[in-house]
Amino acid sequence: MGAETPLHTSDGTLTPIEESDMDSLFVLPLDIIPFTTPALRQARMIKNAHLRSVIELFSDVSTGSGQVEINDLPKLMPWPEDEIHPDLVIARKLAMLHSYDVFSLRIMLRRIGVPVAEQAGLQLTPEKNQELTTYMTQFTRPLISQIYGGDETVKVERFEDVVKLFRDPDVKRARQRLTQMADALGIEVMEVPRFLEDYGDIFLSLSYYRRCLDMLTPLLDVFIDSMYEIRKNYQMRQDQNLLRSCDMIETTINELTAAITGRFENFDRSTKTMWENISAERFQKVKDLIQAYHVTIGGVLCGLTVKMNAWIRLFPRPTSGGPVKRSEFIMTDIRQGLENITRIEDSAPMLAQLE
Repeated sequence: MGAETPLHTSDGTLTPIEESDMDSLFVLPLDIIPFTTPALRQARMIKNAHLRSVIELFSDVSTGSGQVEINDLPKLMPWPEDEIHPDLVIARKLAMLHSYDVFSLRIMLRRIGVPVAEQAGLQLTPEKNQELTTYMTQFTRPLISQIYGGDETVKVERFEDVVKLFRDPDVKRARQRLTQMADALGIEVMEVPRFLEDYGDIFLSLSYYRRCLDMLTPLLDVFIDSMYEIRKNYQMRQDQNLLRSCDMIETTINELTAAITGRFENFDRSTKTMWENISAERFQKVKDLIQAYHVTIGGVLCGLTVKMNAWIRLFPRPTSGGPVKRSEFIMTDIRQGLENITRIEDSAPMLAQLE
């Protein structure tokens, strides 16, 4: 399924955020993990509304989602009863991850010792890369400006265009460009392609997370407005536990989004500082800084997106459900597991800035 941006239709309906599996924060296609059990390789691991990881064996509009708890897998799989199957061990490790976006997975799969069928498979789809073009432009422009200055013959619209500059059919011209960049970075010419690969990937990750936040924001706004309406309802105002929960949930959401936004601003400042005196070493510091927060940002965005998707699916329009039904869902599904997102944020390293 291709990416869908949440938007209002003519009747005010909001759609949840749905991405292709490899572009998703909350879906892990298990065919990239070398399981020995065929049924697992054909399934997906997803985060449910309570932020627990479950195995989704099938998903269809008419039949719904067939979900299995990780610890229930031995009842369904053809595994020996007298021993713990290696695939169950791997599934339990995967279930502990906070997000299934490709950038978090690259870090966490190595950390927990789970291999992938093909490391190159941890990539966004070409469609998602194209969608992120406008986000990447702000990182492409200073790169070109630094190396080529006012050369109006250099036309760049996408990051791929930067790479193409060094594959010019004119060998002499291509070599000159490579030399220019190597000199600016203080590295050898042969190291330039690797720099470009690292540069493109690290800022692609930043573009991806920003896009995720941009898609999530309208859902958060709608949800917070809904809680405001519940607080105004005469019947609901009598439930002090509900009111306290609504206050806690709104405060938590605001604090989490403010923290993510603050990190993006820090990355922007660090990137700007990097270009004031560019070198391979300074780029490495920026890269390390951004990568240090992949797991945190991915985990927070994953948790909030799953929660808001659950809300929008049940209440896609302002008139969907009544205050009682909405209040019950807040108490049973939205509140459950929200503290896990806060723990992800609290466990993040202290914000640093490139000096």
